Amino acid sequence: MSKAQEAELSITDQESKGGIPHQSAITARPLSSSRARELKWWIQITIFIVFVLAGQSAAMILGRLYFAKGGKSIWMATLLQIVGFPALLPMYYCFRKKTTRNDVVLPSNPPSAAKLVSVYVSLGILVAVECVLYSIGLLYLPVSTYSLICASQLAFNGVFSFYLNGQKFTPYILNSLVLLTISSTLLVFHTDSSSNSTGGSGGKYGVGFVCTVAASALFSLVLSLTQLAFQRVIKPQTFKAVLDMIIYQSLVASCVTVVGLLASGQWRTIRTEMAEFELGSVSYLMTVIWIALTWQIYAIGAVGLIAEVSSLFSNAVSTFGLPIIPVLAVIFFHDNMDGIKVVAMVLAMWGFVSYGYHHYLADYKTKKKTQSAIDDAPKASGV
Repeated sequence: MSKAQEAELSITDQESKGGIPHQSAITARPLSSSRARELKWWIQITIFIVFVLAGQSAAMILGRLYFAKGGKSIWMATLLQIVGFPALLPMYYCFRKKTTRNDVVLPSNPPSAAKLVSVYVSLGILVAVECVLYSIGLLYLPVSTYSLICASQLAFNGVFSFYLNGQKFTPYILNSLVLLTISSTLLVFHTDSSSNSTGGSGGKYGVGFVCTVAASALFSLVLSLTQLAFQRVIKPQTFKAVLDMIIYQSLVASCVTVVGLLASGQWRTIRTEMAEFELGSVSYLMTVIWIALTWQIYAIGAVGLIAEVSSLFSNAVSTFGLPIIPVLAVIFFHDNMDGIKVVAMVLAMWGFVSYGYHHYLADYKTKKKTQSAIDDAPKASGV
C-alpha cells in the first residue's frame, strides 16, 4: 500500500471515530479528489431528495385516486404500500459486494440471528399496523387534509427521538413541535364539501383524523426504533444494513397484511372492484402497480437519506414534501383550499423551516469547531 493510500485510509478511520485528523494528513489527500467526492455526495443527496418528494406525492395522489374511483379494500391499499419491496433487490445485490473505505470499522461481534429476527419481526408488525391506519385515514379524509395531518409526524419524531435516541430539545425544535401540533389541531374542527367526495360523514372524518394522527405517531416511533436498533444491535450503519432492514421489515409487514386481506375476505372483492373501477380495468391495474412502485421510489430516497445523512433528516425532507400534496389535490381532485387549510399549511411549513434551521445551526457549529481545531493543530505540534 502506498503512503498516499495509507494517509487517506488513516483519515477515513479517524473521521469514522469522530476524531479530527492532523493537518499533515489532511494535506495528504488530493484536493481535487476531495472536491469530486463532495460533489458526488451532493448529487446523490439531491437525487434521494427528489425521490422522496416525487415518490411520496405521487403515491398519496394515486392512493386517493384508488379510493375515489371505486377502490374499497383497506387491506389492498395497505398491501400496495409495502409489497413493492422486491424492487429494492437489484440495489441490494449491487451494494452487497461494494466495500468502501467508509466501511472500515473496528472488529465487533455481529448480532445474533435471534436478535436480528426479533428486530425485523417487531418492526415489520408495527409497519403493517401503521400502513393500515394510513389507509383508513386516506379512505375517509380528503387528500389535502390527510397530508397536512401527516405533517405531525415530525413533532412525534422529536418526542420519540428525545426519549429513545438522546435528541436534545432546542428552542427551534420546541417551536417546530408547537407549530406542527397547532397545524394538525386546527384540522380537528375542519370539515368541507370535499369530504363528500370521500364518502365520509362527520363520524368517519373523525375516525380518519384519529387514524392518521395515530399512523403518524407510529411512523415516527418506527423511525426512532429503527435508529435505536442500528445503535444497539446492528453495527455499523452501512447502506447494505439499511437495505436489509427495509427489505426484511417489508417482508414481515407484507405477510401480516396478506393474512389480514385473507382473514377479512376482501380478497374476494378484488375482481369485482377491478371490473367496476370507474376508469376501467386496465387503469385499475396501472393504478395499483404505480402505487406500489411510487412507494418504493419514496423508500429508496428515504433509505438513501438515512444512510448518507440521518433518519431525522430523512423525516424532515418527507415532512417538507407534505404541503405539496394539498396543491396537487386542488388540481386533480378539486379539494377546497379554504382559510383553515391555508393556515395549517403555513404553520406546517413554518414548523419544518424551524426544525431545519436547528439542524443548519448544529451543522454550522460542528464545522466551525472542527475547522478551529484543524487550524490550532499546527500550533499545538509546534509547527
